[in-house]
Parts: sequence; C-alpha cells; structure tokens
Amino acid sequence: MKKLRIMGTASTVLIVLILVNVYIGYHLLILVQEGLPSISTGWFWSIFMLVAFAYVVGRIPLPRSLKPVGRLFKVIGSYYLACMEFAVIMLPLADIFYGVLRLTGVQLDRYVIEAGITLVVLLIVFLVWGSINAWSSVVRTHSLQIDKSTGHSLPLTIAVASDLHLGNIVGNRHLKRLVKRINEMQPDLILLPGDVLDDSIEPFIRNRMDETLRQLKARYGIYAVLGNHEYYGGSIEQYTKVMDNIGIRVLQDEIVEVAGTYIVGRKDKTADAMEAAGRLSVPELLSGIDLARPVIMMDHQPTGFDVAAKAGVDVLLSGHTHRGQIAPNHWITKRLFELDWGYLRKEKLHVVVSSGFGTWGPPIRLASRSEILKLDIMLEGSKKYSDDAAVSGNTVFI
Repeated sequence: MKKLRIMGTASTVLIVLILVNVYIGYHLLILVQEGLPSISTGWFWSIFMLVAFAYVVGRIPLPRSLKPVGRLFKVIGSYYLACMEFAVIMLPLADIFYGVLRLTGVQLDRYVIEAGITLVVLLIVFLVWGSINAWSSVVRTHSLQIDKSTGHSLPLTIAVASDLHLGNIVGNRHLKRLVKRINEMQPDLILLPGDVLDDSIEPFIRNRMDETLRQLKARYGIYAVLGNHEYYGGSIEQYTKVMDNIGIRVLQDEIVEVAGTYIVGRKDKTADAMEAAGRLSVPELLSGIDLARPVIMMDHQPTGFDVAAKAGVDVLLSGHTHRGQIAPNHWITKRLFELDWGYLRKEKLHVVVSSGFGTWGPPIRLASRSEILKLDIMLEGSKKYSDDAAVSGNTVFI
C-alpha cells in the first residue's frame, strides 16, 4: 500500500510537470516563431522537453565517462527550475493582460514581441537579483538568555550553518566564504543542522570539499546532524566517516556534553520512513541527562516545538525550509510550519530556524538570503572569558 501511494504521488507530480511545461513551451514556441517562422516544431519540443526535464536526466546513473554530461544536465535543469517558477507566475498574468486588451479593442499585432521582450528582461533581472541573494551571505545574530548554569559561568558563541547543499551547484567557492565568515567569529561551537550534502556524496568527494570544511575552527568542536538530503543520497555511512576524519561528528540520536552544555543531535524525520527503527522521540533521547544544564538540540526539520519545550530543551536549531528560497514560496512554507524562518519563543524554549547557507536546485533566492547564524548564549551568571579559566569539553554517548 505504501509503495502504491508513493507511485501514485510520483505519477501525479509527473503529470502536473508535463502539463505545466507544455503550457510554458507553447508560449515560448509562439515567441520563437515570431523570429524564426520556419522552425521545426518537432525539434523545438524535443529540445525544450530535454531542457525542462534536464534535472531529472542529470540524476540518472551514467557510466563514469558520461558523468560530466550528467552533471551538465543537472546544472542546466537547476537553472530551468527557477525559470519555470518565473514562467508559472508571469505567463498567466501576460495571458490575462492580453485578454483584457483584446476585450477593450486595443491593437495587438506586436503584443507577442513586446510581451516577450518584457518577460525576458524581467527574467534576467530575476536571475541576477536571485543569484546575488544566493551567493552573498549575511550573518544574523541572536542573543539568547538561558536561566541555567554550566558550572563555569562562561557565555557561549555558537556559529550555525544549515542547508549547505554541497554538490554540483554549491561548491568550494561558496564553502570558502562560509569558512572565512565563521572563523572570523572565533566561535566556541559550530553546529551544522542538516543537509550538508545536496544528495550525492560524489561531488563532495571529487572536489575535496571535506578539505575545505576541515578548515573550520571552534573552541569546543564542530557537530552536525543528518538532513533529508543525506538520506536521499544514500551514503550516510560513508558521509559520517568522512566527516569524522575531518573532526566533525555527525550526531544520530546522540548527545555530547561540551563545556557543561548538552548538544543533542536528532536523526532527521526522514529516518521514520527510511530506517526500520526510525528515530527516538525527544523524551527518549533526553532521558538520563541532567536537565539543570543547558540543552541545545539540532533537528533538521522545524517540527515538534511543544514536545521539545516540555522535554526540557532550551534551544532548538533547524533549517530545511530555505524560507521557500524563491518567492512566493515563502507564503507556502509559512503555512506549512509553525516557524519557517527566524526566531520564536515557546515557553522557555528558544527556536531558531535558518533559511540556510546553500540552495537546492537553482542557486537563486528571492525573499530569502543565504545566511549564517551567530548565537550569543548567555547563561545564568555569565561572565566574560577573561573572568574564568577555559573549560574543556567531554563527550557523553547515548
């Protein structure tokens, strides 16, 4: 039954995508025929549909000699996804405007050319503006007060970067910006709340991105959790080993104690569907720890705030949503999640959801920015570092 539901959903999505692209392709053909009236419609539709489904084609396993071709298709397909979203919004508006003008008796002989040029210019602006938002990161600071003590009264500076999506699109160039900005903070901790990989681990290994990540520095260490895309890639064991080799521990329903503070790493929600044992509940995960100490939890998808608050979590860090990545998708994510981006206080729980550092699909962002979080955690009786001796961390395995 579960497989039938998955197949039914996939079939529905495929049919919708075909219909949408037929609609887009029809309009593009009309515009192209204005300049090239003799163009072969057969060739047009063959090339257009190949581009429209290039992202899917790029994910097909290919022989090693053809893998560069697959990567090229994936890049082309990623950018087309942004163009498709633009077209889905703008073409109906152009059709409605055409209908209004026709009803009012306006001469429409040059409407296709004029509307087409206008839409192409707007598309270029959309892609340039969106690229700037995707590749130029901002640092957002949150000062969080926790009424608990660590036993040494030291404040904590935590750098957080979710949704790096390292792969064929987001690579070493953008990753080096992350390393530079985070190291400038001189953080006590670095936390990576999931989707470090875009899906496949192959470009991560091939481009030696692990060597770039190795350059991250934090007083008490670097910790990550799995996101849904690590599960989609299917190389979790290899990924966790690579990360461990560069000093980044991937927590899978595990807890570490660092400088008197518990760092909790949950498996992603996808584990419930893709692993027989699923994942532990928050109360199960926290059982046996001293809740008089601060508890900071990473859970990739921003859900279960009430449960986390009642279980004794002080700070919950998530990503996943990208804040929709491209407007107006942020209206959708805002309805799907209690908090899709930013900060929320739930009883004593501080929830912070990041829009992420990288991008899925096209490296385009509108109404969202590539971001890194800087958390200033102020604890009960916090002092400056110069007031207390440095405290070394230790690890608790659960």
